[in-house]
Amino acid sequence: MFARLVIAAFFAVLLALVPGGARAEGIELAQLATRKADDGLELSFTTRFELGHAADDALHKGVPLYFVAEATVLRNRWYWRDARVARAERTWRLAWQPLTRQYRVSNGGLHQSFNSLEEAMTVLRGQSAWRIAEPKDIDDGGSYYLEFSYRLDVSQLPRPMQIGLQSGFALSLEQRRNFAPDFSLR
Repeated sequence: MFARLVIAAFFAVLLALVPGGARAEGIELAQLATRKADDGLELSFTTRFELGHAADDALHKGVPLYFVAEATVLRNRWYWRDARVARAERTWRLAWQPLTRQYRVSNGGLHQSFNSLEEAMTVLRGQSAWRIAEPKDIDDGGSYYLEFSYRLDVSQLPRPMQIGLQSGFALSLEQRRNFAPDFSLR
């Protein structure tokens, strides 16, 4: 009886130490900052994440992955729902090009090719000086806050892949931060 408990405990510890499918992948926000400039409000962010095995496997089989960053600036109101002052969204497309053996990151009409997945992921993990609001949208008299989200957009995957998604595609992050009077984040 005691030997069975020892063996079961040994396998439980061994299973916990094995990396892989049982662990959840996620995104960590390393840096999130805003700056009020002459041409509006600028956002800079940096994330830390790795693609899960399922997402990496799909990428190398020709399925492009889409990453979406959304930023919404809202003004607090005591008498009604908070007013949305500005909203910005940016989408990146990551694809593997088997003929050239390169990774391609596209943002709108701009494309950039990389020799390794790590180089391509560096571009996807952050953004600097992204204008999210015009100067006319923000005034110094109000109380504002920022809602920020970054995710791997699974809705743009092919339909058969959306059924029963594995945990390797579950990459998302949401943050809500208040602005200081100079529009830096608290």
